[in-house]
Amino acid sequence: MSRSAVVPLLLVLLAAASAAADSTVTVPGSGTVSAPPDTATFTVGVTTEAPTAAEAVRRNSAAVQGVLEALSAAGVPSKNVQTTGFSLGPVYADRQPGQRPRLTGYRASNQVAVEVQGIERVGAVLDRAVAAGANDVGGIAFSVGEPAALLDEARRRAAADARHRAELYAAASGLKLGRLVRLEESGARGPGPLPRVARMEMAAAPPIAAGELDLQIDVTATFALEP
Repeated sequence: MSRSAVVPLLLVLLAAASAAADSTVTVPGSGTVSAPPDTATFTVGVTTEAPTAAEAVRRNSAAVQGVLEALSAAGVPSKNVQTTGFSLGPVYADRQPGQRPRLTGYRASNQVAVEVQGIERVGAVLDRAVAAGANDVGGIAFSVGEPAALLDEARRRAAADARHRAELYAAASGLKLGRLVRLEESGARGPGPLPRVARMEMAAAPPIAAGELDLQIDVTATFALEP
């Protein structure tokens, strides 16, 4: 082979080697850990009506104070109770055809979010709140009070899942999996709150079935591919 032919061949081989070195594969990875919840968060509220706005607020404030005292008596610390909404508005009678709306009074509403440690306590806490005057209850959601260790395990599983997928793609392409180039976490996912139940009445503590929570971590990983 002439010297003039060797140089182009070397350039081709170097280009091919460079291209192989620059080859990467990007894959998703997912890791899930299941665990029973130990914390519940829900909302309790009071809605009252009166002929005047001032009277509606007065009645509502008195009722809410009773609910707060009941929550405290049930062992819920004040730091775990937070006001989430207050509203005051007019109430009109059903309008008849050809008539203007007729003001009949005012409606005041106040809701607080309550966090309870110990799922077994939720039913009794709800029962006390309703007995004290809460007539708007719902939005219950479950969580794990200390999820750090569980999320770390989910991260390990997500990283392992991403590597496993990358190895499959590399083998299917006739290549070897190289070093990890980039790893990004998309975030953690968990269950959302249950629907709100308006003007709820309970004669006894309701049964609460918490089941298990799935804590999920999603990642995206990029690996180098080697010949």
